[in-house]
Amino acid sequence: MNSEQSNSSEVALHAIDYWQVIKNRYGIILLTFLLVFMTALVITYVMPKRYESSATIQVRPNLPSVQVLPGYVSHDPTAGSATFFPTEFEVIKSQKTLDIVVDKLDLINHWSADRETCRARLQGIIGAQNIRGTDLIEIKVRTSNPADARMIAETVSDAYRERRKVLENKRSDRAMAELREAVRSQEDLVEEKRKVLTQLIRNEGVIYSRGSGDEGGYTEERQALSAAQRYAELESEKIKLESQIDTLLRYDGEQLITYAAGLNLPENIIKTLHPRWLEARREIAAAKLGGLGENHPTVKQQSKMIEGLNRDLEEGVVALRETLRAQLELVSEQAERLRIKKDKEEAEAVTHGIARYSFDDAKADFETAQELLEKLKVKLISEEMQRRISEDPVVVHADPVESQSPVSPNVKLNLALGAVVGLVFGIGIAFFLEYLDTSVKTLEDVEKYLQVPVLAVIPKEVGILYKQSGMSPDAEAYRILRTNIEFNRKNPEDNSITVVSGGAGEGKSTTLVNLAYICAQGGYTTLMIDADLRRPRLHTFFDINNSVGLTNYLTTDLMLEDVILQTPVDNLYFMPSGILPADAAGILNSRRMSELIQDVKQRFDLVLIDSPPILGVSDASVLASEVDLTMVVIQHRKLPRNMLLRVKSAVENVGGHVIGVVLNNVDVRSDSQYQYYTSYYTYYAPSDAPAPAAKPAKKSAESAAVAEKPVSTQDDLY
Repeated sequence: MNSEQSNSSEVALHAIDYWQVIKNRYGIILLTFLLVFMTALVITYVMPKRYESSATIQVRPNLPSVQVLPGYVSHDPTAGSATFFPTEFEVIKSQKTLDIVVDKLDLINHWSADRETCRARLQGIIGAQNIRGTDLIEIKVRTSNPADARMIAETVSDAYRERRKVLENKRSDRAMAELREAVRSQEDLVEEKRKVLTQLIRNEGVIYSRGSGDEGGYTEERQALSAAQRYAELESEKIKLESQIDTLLRYDGEQLITYAAGLNLPENIIKTLHPRWLEARREIAAAKLGGLGENHPTVKQQSKMIEGLNRDLEEGVVALRETLRAQLELVSEQAERLRIKKDKEEAEAVTHGIARYSFDDAKADFETAQELLEKLKVKLISEEMQRRISEDPVVVHADPVESQSPVSPNVKLNLALGAVVGLVFGIGIAFFLEYLDTSVKTLEDVEKYLQVPVLAVIPKEVGILYKQSGMSPDAEAYRILRTNIEFNRKNPEDNSITVVSGGAGEGKSTTLVNLAYICAQGGYTTLMIDADLRRPRLHTFFDINNSVGLTNYLTTDLMLEDVILQTPVDNLYFMPSGILPADAAGILNSRRMSELIQDVKQRFDLVLIDSPPILGVSDASVLASEVDLTMVVIQHRKLPRNMLLRVKSAVENVGGHVIGVVLNNVDVRSDSQYQYYTSYYTYYAPSDAPAPAAKPAKKSAESAAVAEKPVSTQDDLY
């Protein structure tokens, strides 16, 4: 959960940083935006006006070629394909189409140019596009003359329509010629097939009937098959008779009678006698079972009857056997005759079969050729009718009209693009400049690169506090500075502080005066020493004469009381710079200057020394080596970080100690990360004049001693 909150905070922080860059570089962004926007406005104004006319035409894809052979259709490779409309766009702008336009409109004289130039100019002003989801093409012409635009658009659509008609007619004529040639060739082929078929009919003596199928006059094959089938039946019957005769010869007695009774022959008497024989045998068997003997009249009578039936049965078997032999001989004779006939008919069928196959092939070829010829003739008739009623391949649906207003330049679009490009370009330049800017921008920059704390953030345009009302919220920044100095100095005896900066104009003198004023208000006896012997400024804040001061004290025998002045602010004293010397560094780097600093440290609670820029001259380094602490004033977004590192190094190289940094001249209204300072200053600003705090006890007696000693200078001395 904490990681998610941290990520969201980082994202929000980055967004604020980006917005901060835009706010800080607002002037660059606005200037770039205005430059690009005005450039777009000027370009739009000077661009030539273009008028557009368009004609809308319907383009039908190329129809498929004539179907010369059944089942085969030759198609145009572009008809109905994804490349059809792009191809037609190029045809509209092709050389031959444009030449028609040049000739019809006499553009060579109208434009006073040669044909090639006119053609190239037309290609540049003519455009074609497909209306999505339709077969419509919109031909657009854009020129500086609205009448020319309408006239050229109309002529281009007409020229393209004429070319499509000519191309379609040529293609149709070629296809019809091929179809007619195919009909003539097929007629010749049918005539040849007819001659071959007629010759076969005459040679083989076949009766030809178109559409008769297998009944083409040949019966030999069917007759041969019928004879073979009949011969097979007789052979089967012959084998059956031989089997029956063989069985009759092999059986005897009761078994023979039973078998003969089962033969299904029309003259088989055994079939009638056999049931009577069986009945007589059952009766005699029944009589014997009834107790009758062999000599019983009934038994004798039945025995005689059985004997008679046996004789009849034996005679019937003999007769049956003879009958079967007679049938066998008859069947054998018939089979032999039928075999001879079968062999003959098979030979004839083989002989005539070869001729039949040749006839069938010739007949099939003739009928196929005749059928194809009929289809070609029907196709020829239908194509001729279709050609007479065919539709125009190009139909004009909207004629071009003369435009009343230009379509180019598009003022709204150009200005909108100019605004967008200008804004994007301006923001890009802002971020690029921010990337190149290595100056101090945040408190984190100071602490990261200088490794010293930020004692206070001073807002932009802060004036001299003692000249303002004590109710000013800007004073709170210096109160924070005073408090941070108290807590950041390790030794309470370190009360001499020099205020330095890397370059001129960073506000160190103003910072020193306002800090001294706040410290005096807090009850500290505070001395300001203007040690900037190059361009002193502190005396201007209090309207004090600068003729007598530090240089006079260091070069003459004046007393300290002679050069320290009482300011209009209680507890606040000032030592001017005095007359500017030729060798400022030599004067400051003297034993008397060291004694001066040690003396005033004993007399005052706080000694603030103004110095020249430390990177420009050596005076500030000399002062940094003499005092206890050095406070660096850095103007927000002015000096690069490497120069600030040199400022710190210059102090530390002479043995000085940097207590911290004052970030000065911060535009808290644009830099949102500093806005809380302003809100805090306003919120916590006192409603009345601040009551002076109790003085530190250790300096009170000495301060009083200084105050009791009268000093006489040409200004307000004490």
